[in-house]
Amino acid sequence: MSKVSYYTEEGLKKLREELNHLKDVERPKASQAIAEARDKGDLSENAEYDAAKEAQGMLEMKISKMEETLANARVIDESQLDTSKVLALSIVKIKNQVNGMEMTYTLVAESEADLAAGKISVNSPIGQGLLGKSVGDVAEIKVPSGIMKFDILEISR
Repeated sequence: MSKVSYYTEEGLKKLREELNHLKDVERPKASQAIAEARDKGDLSENAEYDAAKEAQGMLEMKISKMEETLANARVIDESQLDTSKVLALSIVKIKNQVNGMEMTYTLVAESEADLAAGKISVNSPIGQGLLGKSVGDVAEIKVPSGIMKFDILEISR
């Protein structure tokens, strides 16, 4: 049973581009490396050939996994999302109750997460703790160092 993944238009486009790069650029490179190693003689003692075949196997596995992900990918229609609760693609402004620090995060699919850009995965501890919360709620999030409490200040798209 495959797991359905939700993406933004941008995230899905990036995934398709990466898959096309693997198929159109990396796959021919792997075949070329195998051909060059094969030309060097005895295959039974050819470490380069074994390494090239191993690399090709890993590449094909990665391509297969990406194709499966794309087959089960769904685009989220942001216009249909409710802004009264934190959901995937919500932009959430939170305040740490301990140090008063305010942060703004966008909750995205795991493959689109980029902390430097303020995008956190809905599967991360903070993402999980924020899902379903409304403005004014307190999110208690279990982290390795204990429990952190955040006030939900604002939810937008």
